[in-house]
Amino acid sequence: MNRRGRSGAVALLAPLLLLLAGCVQPAPAPSASATQGPSPAPSSSSAPDSDETAQPRSGDHVIASTIGCDWRVPAPTAVCSASHPVTPPIASPPVPPVPYLYAIGEGTHPNDSPPYDQLSFRFTGGFPSYTIDYVSQLSMDGSGDPVPLPGAGSILSVVFRDAQAHDENGRSTVVSKPPTAIGHKAISRWAPAGDFEGTLTFGIGIGGSADAGVRVPLRVYEVEKIELGQHLYVVAIQVDHSRWR
Repeated sequence: MNRRGRSGAVALLAPLLLLLAGCVQPAPAPSASATQGPSPAPSSSSAPDSDETAQPRSGDHVIASTIGCDWRVPAPTAVCSASHPVTPPIASPPVPPVPYLYAIGEGTHPNDSPPYDQLSFRFTGGFPSYTIDYVSQLSMDGSGDPVPLPGAGSILSVVFRDAQAHDENGRSTVVSKPPTAIGHKAISRWAPAGDFEGTLTFGIGIGGSADAGVRVPLRVYEVEKIELGQHLYVVAIQVDHSRWR
């Protein structure tokens, strides 16, 4: 083909190439599962620890999330637990020398698989260590006195170590918490059971009076996040409520 023929062919092909280029879709971004390690993600109702009713404010976001205990029924030989070493003091007085409880949240997620109810404990300063197990009786840490959870079918004991819920002046650090009688299908209620010598204890009532002794699976998410301007370390306890569908 002579030079004039080649020039004419190029002139005819140019508009076609531009049209095809406009039809090419950009390559999709890699999914989170294709990357190594946790990556920042916007806070939303689908966040692993979500139990808020309000929309997240600008600047709220999840920094990292980890499953501390996947769906299973805790047992004496296989409790749900995690160790997060803390070297106190982590701050100067009057800020507590160990991670302290900032807020407690609750929520229900009936459309997830499995559906679950949730109680979340939001700490500042870092993650405390914890142990979660079914117990026959919730007892007050220190005195050993029984702590009632009226109407609950069974009881989860939640013990945080290297943690507290008061400042160095003895004032509570908890700025918000739900009523103790929550009334969800799996998590019916909760109760405090001690804030003593760096050990913070709670009980979670599972089911109702017709569910005596029931033990259902749970999952624990650990989420580091920025929420309402606070850098929080969240331990979210999620209890399967498939039994009550």
